[in-house]
Amino acid sequence: MQNDTNKRVAYFYHPQIGRYHYGKEHPMKPKRIAMAHNLIVNYGLYRNLDVYMNRQASLKEMEKFHEPEYLQYLSQFTSVRSQIVNEYQHYNQQPNITHFTSHIYNEFDLLDYNIPHTHEPIETNNNYPQPNSFRVGDSTDNPSFPGLYDFCQLSAGGSIDAAHVLISQDAEIAINYSGGLHHAKKREASGFCYVNDIVIAILELLRVHQRVLYVDIDVHHGDGVEEAFLLTNRVMTCSFHQYGDDFFPGSGDIDSYGEGLGRYHALNIPLKIGMNDETFTEIFQKIITQVMDIYRPEAVVLQCGADSLCHDRLGGYNLSTKGHGACVEFMIKYSVPILVLGGGGYTIQNVARCWAYETGLCLNKKIDAPIPTSEIYYEYYAPDYKLHFPIKQNVENKNKKEELQRIVEKIYGYLKSIEPAPGICFHDLPQSFYPEINVEEEINPDQRYEQTLNQFEGSHYEEGNEILVDPSNGFSIHRRE
Repeated sequence: MQNDTNKRVAYFYHPQIGRYHYGKEHPMKPKRIAMAHNLIVNYGLYRNLDVYMNRQASLKEMEKFHEPEYLQYLSQFTSVRSQIVNEYQHYNQQPNITHFTSHIYNEFDLLDYNIPHTHEPIETNNNYPQPNSFRVGDSTDNPSFPGLYDFCQLSAGGSIDAAHVLISQDAEIAINYSGGLHHAKKREASGFCYVNDIVIAILELLRVHQRVLYVDIDVHHGDGVEEAFLLTNRVMTCSFHQYGDDFFPGSGDIDSYGEGLGRYHALNIPLKIGMNDETFTEIFQKIITQVMDIYRPEAVVLQCGADSLCHDRLGGYNLSTKGHGACVEFMIKYSVPILVLGGGGYTIQNVARCWAYETGLCLNKKIDAPIPTSEIYYEYYAPDYKLHFPIKQNVENKNKKEELQRIVEKIYGYLKSIEPAPGICFHDLPQSFYPEINVEEEINPDQRYEQTLNQFEGSHYEEGNEILVDPSNGFSIHRRE
């Protein structure tokens, strides 16, 4: 283990991501990503980050995991709001901004507020599946809404590019809080998730890294990722989640551990309600220490779902931001590239607090100051306006010490059954999403244009901060100071 205080951190964000809306009563609020971003800016953390703008993943990229017909069905639900069109036009009128190309306007010119737009033609025939087979719009969990496909593209595009930044060694840590949608399946939506950006990003990491570890601290089981890699030993999934009493998704029992070559490579740590900081960090560190020592992954993907925090609308844990963040802090001490993703989290002001705090941890900074008064979402943090919120008192931790010890011993037994650091030879390197890019070469900094952070984000940020824009599809917005 190595605690490198000078790790380079890449951060991915798009200013439109917080404007998508699942519905008034739906617990999933993309606004939480924008709120977290605003805290990251107003606490000054962005000065030490390499900031990139999420791009939209292409249909071809998402087909690396998902069925084409499923994606084609999703592609009906694109953004149709004239406000977004106007803002793209506004950005494009700014000097030296070249990243919004003409095809975007062609796309938006075809949009009508009441008629869904199709990015790519859908073949219609008698064998085409009925929409409800994709579980999109058939329940309150997975509604169809304007901009759904665009939201999925931005989420996946950010995670793909974050993986590539790690592969190209432009950063040791890459963050995309709009990613982490771990429930999505190959041909169906599940648990508020439509496109599994995590699986797609791991597939890109596997081009270069022989073994990838996926760690999930969301309160829900990371079933979509586990299912995708159930039969391989090149990915180990390790999910710490609430289990039992019909808690969604109902999977993730400790006796579910992978099949075939993937036997004992799907580790599930089922936990009960009331989980507190001390107990959670203890079991996390015990298991992850053994996983890292035995499996020795060459890259790590960490899903930081914040529904495992206390006061969450759906979860039953009693974790503070510091307890949740302790897992992030523990993981980043290892000298392996790490992709940090978002996930669940349904008390949005606490999600924002958590992800801002964990961004600081990635930079080796423990922020503890009150919420900055310049924060445009300031009133969301009433009444105390503090970064760290108090946990519930007098809550029983249903996780008994003896039961947790049995879980740890069982996981240790699984790990003893696998081949330590399996050697895998590459005969043919899998095709990259970036066939034209040599991962050994860095982007020429002379190919970037300058603009101000104020121009990119809006007038509520302090002026005069120089940022950098890369005119390629992956946009570098700011280089750390």
